[in-house]
Amino acid sequence: MTQIMIEKKHIIIFPLIILLLSSCYSYRHIGLLQEYNKFLPQYEEVAYEEYRIKINDELLFRLITSDETISRLITGNQAISSSQNVVSYRVYPDGTVDFPFVKNIPVVGLTLNEAAKVIETRFKELIPDAAVKLTLANKTFTVIGEAGTGVYTIYKDKLTLFQALSMSGEINYTGDYKEVRIIRETENGTEVLEFDIRPASIINSKYYYIFPNDIIYVQRNPSSFFKVNNYSSFIALITSSLSLLFTVFFYFE
Repeated sequence: MTQIMIEKKHIIIFPLIILLLSSCYSYRHIGLLQEYNKFLPQYEEVAYEEYRIKINDELLFRLITSDETISRLITGNQAISSSQNVVSYRVYPDGTVDFPFVKNIPVVGLTLNEAAKVIETRFKELIPDAAVKLTLANKTFTVIGEAGTGVYTIYKDKLTLFQALSMSGEINYTGDYKEVRIIRETENGTEVLEFDIRPASIINSKYYYIFPNDIIYVQRNPSSFFKVNNYSSFIALITSSLSLLFTVFFYFE
């Protein structure tokens, strides 16, 4: 066998070996909550901050009073937990919201509890024993990319990233675990939070909780084209690669 043929074989063999060694997904690449991996970032723990009302939010409220006649006059039969025949009230660009008989209440920048107290104070000018319960009508988040696609309801306070993703389905093996993004509307405009979802330090970090109107985007990993999802696929890849290799060997001999 000539030296040229040997070199040609090496040119074919080495890429095949590299391909086989890099063809499977490992825990290091897609494992969540990894504690000891020096190649992963470490995120700082931050205190949880409650959601603050923004322009164009839709508010639902319930007025509680001993005077049932006034209560029905103002809120009708709507209940804060009902999704049927419920009227929501939009927060205007000037940061205020209007309710029946009570207008121009400033609520932007307040938490729901803070806003409820402000609204309650205004209603007490008309109804001394008034109490107000407040919630958002637009309590949803969106998932796109390699973790499914859909719009989902935030069903609890302090909904975590993992709980949100479990609602859309797990991240596909083809997803890029090291570049997950949350697109979030803030008082200063749209913010894009980019992070690696694998380290355990993501718990209680600024990326951990999902807020209303968040968009979670998991992009496709460019290297996923060369990887396989399971051992059966890996064995099939090895078989086809060896078949190609033997074919080349016989061709050069």
